[in-house]
Amino acid sequence: MQKTQALAVYALIASVVAATSVMALLTTQKTLSGTGTIKAVGIGVYWDLPCTNATSSLNFGLLEPGGSKNFTLYLKNNGNSPLTLSMTTQNWNPSTASSFMTLTWNREGQQISPNQVIQFVITLSVSPSVTGISSFSFDIIITGTG
Repeated sequence: MQKTQALAVYALIASVVAATSVMALLTTQKTLSGTGTIKAVGIGVYWDLPCTNATSSLNFGLLEPGGSKNFTLYLKNNGNSPLTLSMTTQNWNPSTASSFMTLTWNREGQQISPNQVIQFVITLSVSPSVTGISSFSFDIIITGTG
């Protein structure tokens, strides 16, 4: 009787281990790290409203598939004429990263007067289906056209 009970316990443990192994195979997670460099043409980009703490790079840190990271920054027109704002990206490394990541902001096409300061939000979103990328970098180009 005890031998039968011991075999039943071993069988139960084996099935729990097997089920746990299968569950572990169904769960996956990928963490990405990243950086970004900002090139601003005719304008300044700052961390603060008084425009005393300039920035030329953003560190997006660790991003998971399907995740995103926001930065709230300030932009100042350093010129003497109104500018229309636009943003692009380039120099993605690896180049495939641009297929899985999208950079957006809330000021595309907006006009900014000379010496005017505006707040903006920049967001990097990662596709839930990202594969083959463990780290990345790219340039962010913010342009003011007069």
